[in-house]
Amino acid sequence: MALGAKELATDQLDGFDKDRLVEELRKAKEELFNLRFQSATGQLESHGRLKSVKRDIARIYTVLRERELGIRPEVVAPVEEAKPVKAEKTRKSKKAAPTDEPVVGTEASEEDAK
Repeated sequence: MALGAKELATDQLDGFDKDRLVEELRKAKEELFNLRFQSATGQLESHGRLKSVKRDIARIYTVLRERELGIRPEVVAPVEEAKPVKAEKTRKSKKAAPTDEPVVGTEASEEDAK
């Protein structure tokens, strides 16, 4: 009997794409960190969970490495249909249109005034 989460069995991991595997690996590492923290503070209720999470991490690393070596086939993520993008309403700014008149209060040379 394999230890670990039921959703992380090797047959389930075969169906995941690389991004999903990396996400599951991140979650497992975060859980392991939390379990180790609980163990250090004496709050851990199930010490067996440490072992199963470590095995889950090793299982994910194994699947990733086997895909890298070409032993296990690479799974392509399903293509999601692109949702139509709603056109955003553009706001017209209330800035005044530029004029040929010189701005009052600034020192402008004669060439700028032309």
